[in-house]
Amino acid sequence: MPGRYPFVEIFAGFEKVEVVRHIFGEKVERVLRELEVVVYQDGGYMYVDDKTGHIHVCQQYLATADERYLYLDVVHELVHIRQHIEGMELFDEKYDYLKRPTEIEAYSVTLKEARRIGMRDEEIIEYLRVDWVKEKDFLRFLKVLGVGLGPSFR
Repeated sequence: MPGRYPFVEIFAGFEKVEVVRHIFGEKVERVLRELEVVVYQDGGYMYVDDKTGHIHVCQQYLATADERYLYLDVVHELVHIRQHIEGMELFDEKYDYLKRPTEIEAYSVTLKEARRIGMRDEEIIEYLRVDWVKEKDFLRFLKVLGVGLGPSFR
């Protein structure tokens, strides 16, 4: 249902997840307890509002997403939350989307977690693929991350 919710109500238990504990360190419980999630109806996925520091998630995506994708998206956005708390510019227009330092860090953490939960490179590539990035840029990004370096991905 659209509205504003405490993060811990929508995504219970993340304070116990090792990667999340690593992202925030000893502040993990406090940060997640103070974090809000805004559920909206329009299309889309999930993002961090760089003004408020809240996570926004599409209601349909929340209800229908592959559980692994949703989990990894939350991890990704939590990296952005930490970056926001540290005062980093999340959407620095000086960089293309896949070259932004904030995105590279968030995707690197997410990639490591995807591998930890047992996703194969083919599955990771499907997870990482987004409509707003040109294929040649996406393939270059995969190379930077070290994903799908086998002959079928060149």
